[in-house]
Amino acid sequence: MSNSTTSLQTLGVLLERAEAERDEALKLLREAEARAAQAAAQASQLSQYRVDYRQRWTEQFSRQGTMDIVGCYQNFGGKLDQAVDSQGAIALHAQTKVERARALLAEKEMRVAAIGKLIERRRIEMGRAVQRQEQKLTDEQAARTAAGNNRNPQSPGTLGRFIA
Repeated sequence: MSNSTTSLQTLGVLLERAEAERDEALKLLREAEARAAQAAAQASQLSQYRVDYRQRWTEQFSRQGTMDIVGCYQNFGGKLDQAVDSQGAIALHAQTKVERARALLAEKEMRVAAIGKLIERRRIEMGRAVQRQEQKLTDEQAARTAAGNNRNPQSPGTLGRFIA
């Protein structure tokens, strides 16, 4: 087995490994996107609940309300604000993870492409080397044939004896 073939096999193994890493990065990106979408949806639901809660209690207070109920409303409203803020931070963090996963995937895809390009160049290089070797053999054969013809020159007189 030639050194070039071994080199190509090694690059093939390296390419398989890089593709596996890329596939894993793609899987992680999809998972991160799903978690980010879920976190964003939950943040949106909490925000909408807070809007609905405030609207409902504003209407309730316009009709009647005691200080105890106002205190409960404010207490729960504060906790709801904290939950919305917390979920917003979780959604933002999840989106940051998506961006990191996207960057990692791009890095892995570039590595796969680079290794693929290197393999392509090596194959072209090997093809050229084979062509040069074949040309060299053809040239040597032609040279031997020409040298053999020069050693046995047949004179017209010699031919003439056989013809007559």
